[in-house]
Amino acid sequence: MISSMIHAPKARGRFARGAALLAALCAAGAPIAGSAQTAEAPAAPAPVQPQGISESVAAVVNDDIVSTFDLAQRMRLLIATSGVQPTEQNLPQFQREALISLVDERLQFQELRKVEREQKIDIIASDEEVDEELAQLARGNNMTPEQFKAMLSAQGVERSLREQLRAQISWMRWIRGRYGSRLRIGEDQIKAVQANIAASANKPSYQISEVFIDAARVGGMENAVNGANQLVTQMQQGAPFAAVARQFSAAPTAAAGGDAGWVAAGEMAPELQTALDQMRPGQLSRPIQVKDGVYIIYLRDKRSGAAATLVRLKQAAVALPAEASQAQVAEATAKLEQVRAKAPTCDSLETVAATVPGVIAGDLGEAEPKDLSPAFRTAVETLADGQFSGPLRTQAGLHVVAVCGRRAGGAAAEQVSREQIENRLYGQQLTMISRRYMRDLRSSATIETR
Repeated sequence: MISSMIHAPKARGRFARGAALLAALCAAGAPIAGSAQTAEAPAAPAPVQPQGISESVAAVVNDDIVSTFDLAQRMRLLIATSGVQPTEQNLPQFQREALISLVDERLQFQELRKVEREQKIDIIASDEEVDEELAQLARGNNMTPEQFKAMLSAQGVERSLREQLRAQISWMRWIRGRYGSRLRIGEDQIKAVQANIAASANKPSYQISEVFIDAARVGGMENAVNGANQLVTQMQQGAPFAAVARQFSAAPTAAAGGDAGWVAAGEMAPELQTALDQMRPGQLSRPIQVKDGVYIIYLRDKRSGAAATLVRLKQAAVALPAEASQAQVAEATAKLEQVRAKAPTCDSLETVAATVPGVIAGDLGEAEPKDLSPAFRTAVETLADGQFSGPLRTQAGLHVVAVCGRRAGGAAAEQVSREQIENRLYGQQLTMISRRYMRDLRSSATIETR
């Protein structure tokens, strides 16, 4: 019988302990933006944690207790590893994420200890295995293990990080051990992926990173949207996307910092495709609501389909206001004709243009003709490689455009071996099994929040 099945704190108790948690965070040394603590305040030894705070109950997971001290420490770990600055506004999001992760870990350890007793095997990772994982993290941060541990201790998050790592190592070991040998990747699955890769060569593709906020996991769509908005604001202010994804994303790509690699047009939900069509490489999306949650997308790169033709362009131009007189236009035209009369090539255009006062030349890069302004598109479609257009009038001025080359768009079909495809499908299936297993554990558990 489930007395309270809760994926996130309910509104009534969502921050019934908020003041105590805030006090615990500040007492442990985590600055909260917008709180009474200021940067100018003199440094002082961290106060002893009040007994009431350290021993209060934040949640009960079957027979295991999650204390407010545990919760405060996990919140500090999220703050330290995500790069998101804590504020009065996003403190509820930190508490929600911290509580969800602690509840899931309690369920995992309970299940693993039961299996250990029944099967008389060791599954839960040892201290030595956790130390090895910490050493890998230290190398990734260009530190020695001793330096890394000292930093974690100074931030007060070593204990919480060790338990997080122990749970991750142990759980994946159990999932692989129980289900890995049973999984079979069929030849039809591999051929379907190969066919998809070949077909994708003719479509635009996007290199993206993602954060997915699962609405069911965080207590509803409103929480998901509000949390996503706060994360976007923090990333715009400098929080690293990969660090945010690792701590807040519910997508399988979270462990890789949200890296979803290259995806072809049509492979994503329509809402995501619409957003990507309007983005440029280097842009971060606003929260994108889908049926079961909210996405934040970072477009790292974009390439056209192999069927498209890209043209490489250069230009020489004279700036003119939109309301320029006929005399000004005639003067600019004469200057650009001087450039054309000197018979420049694409390689020499900048040098030749520099000899005519008022003319500026530059590289426009590559583009599909359909993406150009009407005047440029018409000229490009009639020019051969190496040819220059006549003067073209736009709102910005007068231009001479040169076609410096053409090539097929996109890239050659991704060369992926059969073994790589099989490993990818194997990993995806294990991830699905793990998520289903956790869903079943939550459904059968008694979880109470205080």
